[in-house]
Amino acid sequence: MLMGWLCVWVVSVLIGSSLCLPHGVSKAVALPDGLQETPYGEAENKDSQNEGPCKRTYCGRGQECVVRDLTGRAECVCQERCHSSFVPVCGSDGHFYENHCELYRTACLQQKRIYVLHSKDCFFKGDTCTMSEYNRLKNMLLDIQPRSIKDRKETLENAMDQRRALVDTMFKYLDLNQDRHLSSEELAEISMKEHLEEMLLQCTMQDLLRYDDYNNDGHLNLQELYTAFQVIQLSLADEKRVSTTTVTVGLSAVLTCAIQGTLRPPIIWMRNGITLNFLDLEDINDFGDDGSLYITKVTTIHMGNYSCHAYGYEELSQTHVLQVNVPPVILVYPETQAQEPGVAASLHCHAEGIPNPKLTWLKNGLELQPHGSKQLSMLANGSELHISSVRYEDTGAYTCIAKNEVGVDEDISSLFVEDSARKTLANILWREEGLSVGNMFYVFSSEGITILQPGNCEIHRHIKWTERILGTYEELCPESLNDSLQKCVWASAVSVRDKYVYASQPLHNRLLIIDTQTQKVMQAVETAPMPVKLFYEKSHDQLWVFSWGDLLKSTSTLQVISSASLGDQHRIIHAPFERVEDFYIPPTNLIITHVRFGFVYLKSEPAVHKIDLETFNLVKTISLKNYSCIPASMAYTHLSGYFLIECQAKNRSGPNWQLLIDGVTDAVIGPNPDIGGRPFVSPDGRIIVSMDKRRGKLQVQTVSYQGELQLSHKLNISVPLSDLDFQASFTESNQYVVVTSSSEGSEVFFSDLSMGKSQVLQNIKEPIPTSSWFWGDTNRFVISSGVFGRYLITSSADSLFVLDGKQSRPHCEVSDIKTGNTAVWVGEV
Repeated sequence: MLMGWLCVWVVSVLIGSSLCLPHGVSKAVALPDGLQETPYGEAENKDSQNEGPCKRTYCGRGQECVVRDLTGRAECVCQERCHSSFVPVCGSDGHFYENHCELYRTACLQQKRIYVLHSKDCFFKGDTCTMSEYNRLKNMLLDIQPRSIKDRKETLENAMDQRRALVDTMFKYLDLNQDRHLSSEELAEISMKEHLEEMLLQCTMQDLLRYDDYNNDGHLNLQELYTAFQVIQLSLADEKRVSTTTVTVGLSAVLTCAIQGTLRPPIIWMRNGITLNFLDLEDINDFGDDGSLYITKVTTIHMGNYSCHAYGYEELSQTHVLQVNVPPVILVYPETQAQEPGVAASLHCHAEGIPNPKLTWLKNGLELQPHGSKQLSMLANGSELHISSVRYEDTGAYTCIAKNEVGVDEDISSLFVEDSARKTLANILWREEGLSVGNMFYVFSSEGITILQPGNCEIHRHIKWTERILGTYEELCPESLNDSLQKCVWASAVSVRDKYVYASQPLHNRLLIIDTQTQKVMQAVETAPMPVKLFYEKSHDQLWVFSWGDLLKSTSTLQVISSASLGDQHRIIHAPFERVEDFYIPPTNLIITHVRFGFVYLKSEPAVHKIDLETFNLVKTISLKNYSCIPASMAYTHLSGYFLIECQAKNRSGPNWQLLIDGVTDAVIGPNPDIGGRPFVSPDGRIIVSMDKRRGKLQVQTVSYQGELQLSHKLNISVPLSDLDFQASFTESNQYVVVTSSSEGSEVFFSDLSMGKSQVLQNIKEPIPTSSWFWGDTNRFVISSGVFGRYLITSSADSLFVLDGKQSRPHCEVSDIKTGNTAVWVGEV
């Protein structure tokens, strides 16, 4: 309940008495305990026509003179009754009296000294009137209202109308003189009439004035009584029930609640069912005197729905839809290329922004008009500029321009058309550097490392297991007792800014660093025992290493290699966590280029631990105990900031399910409704695909520009699945195809998410048996070749398959790559 400021009620000094003097009875002042006062009035005979003993007898206040029949003598006795005049006074005994006569009469009867206090002590009993007692007083007042009003409750529109009707009736009942104001005298008289003083322990009717006389005038009006009994008259215009606010990323936003009303209670703001007012958020930290919500430096995680309501009045709320616009960010490929006359050439432009940017192309500063041209065409809404047969005059600088409501971005892709005899600098750079260094798959198998150029299925280099590490005599895969069945054992590999590839050798407790320029193994780095998972965090240039300790994960730890892109100039830092089950760090993309926090979850613990990536310190622990969720995996979309947690099934035969966490508040929203399995998020954050590996089911959700998570469709592949990756659509911009691999059979599936259809590729051979792959539950990987890449690769037990993503078919098979279930793409695209 909201209380007003304590008001100071000033009452005038009540003067005089109201004694009822029976005819012929003398009245004098006589106080106990020897207190002497001047006689109150002239004594008279009790019988006005009879001169009697009372004529000369003086009695004190609260007394009267009587003549005893037996003795005929006059005596002073306590007054039998007083007139019913209402002039309230406070007694020194702390009690309230209707008038002076009642006070002195009581003093006489109790044979103790009671005098008038010219203050309000018995009206306001100080701090003894607690809030619970005060609420009890008000509930009693509601209960004594006429029965007819209570009977009408069911016919009123809502609870607030019911309460308002009761308070209206109460006000009329208390307002004895019908002057539309309640005075202290009126409140006191009702208290005496209803015997409320006997029922209340600490409070009086006067406490209504003490707490709720907002204008401090010594009276209560109807509006003040509404406030006292929480009858708040709030209003919200129909056209303002839903309000949409659009703000550009990086700016601040102010959401103002449109709920109006006299003495409106404080405004409460909520997001995803979570109250924001009482959270210590660095970006939402000021609610203002007017109840507005302030968001400083808006990012895409802030998009979504916010609701506001007055405290205690959730039934009347306003919804604010916050849409965050992002200026375009583009990437072109290739930056430069040289082609011979007569061949086809493609220039690609990938743009991300909110709303979706519109793409246009310029050649040497002039806009291209491909309509009606047989040679020039634009595909996927301008994402690809295709020249079917290049000519010398096609040489030039092609500028891709991406534009939306809040910004524009552009970049240049250069094309040189030259015959093979003319080796210009551009030709040399493109043919000799570009192809030899980047845009390769690095595949790690039992025989060593295979560097594969996927377009022509050419093995660019094969590093055998017997090759020496640069500057040492140590072999790439030294023999040991543990790996007698195969020469090399790998678990994970990552590309570090296309300069180096780090690969883990769990049985040798180390990482190998491959230089992509020389394509040689340049260094071995010792780690904690059995490193099985690597992740490169680009914004901090950190390589995170997760080591099991042994196959039972009994001493699992996390280590971080700082300055990973500097090659040999790095140091290993031990993260302060034990019993680690796994970790998760959100990836970067074109829009989100910096990540501040990661997450660690421990063995059999229903929680995730948020850590600062710069200091490795624990920021907070997010408990999942209320949902009995033991984390199995995590995913993240920067659109509205949803974290999706895959929770382990309570029994092995049951499906894994998901929880949602709000990235703004770090609070658990609740289960992701009817969604189960491992979540995968598209590179732009707009599509979430949850894969039930055991049942072979895919559930597709989308995130709207308003931050709403919506179920799009379901795909039932009906075979156990191993891995999933996203392939950018070649026909629609900002759309994806997901490619999934079978964990037991020889199938690979292409599923067009925009159409909800799947296509199966057969005869991709059997994968590595799950019993032979110790380093996770992905025994057949699927890896794409970047945002512009046409090709993907997937492993089998004895070979590697290159898949054509544009044609959704097998491209080639590379044999003699056994147990090649660790691979990474190296390239700028």
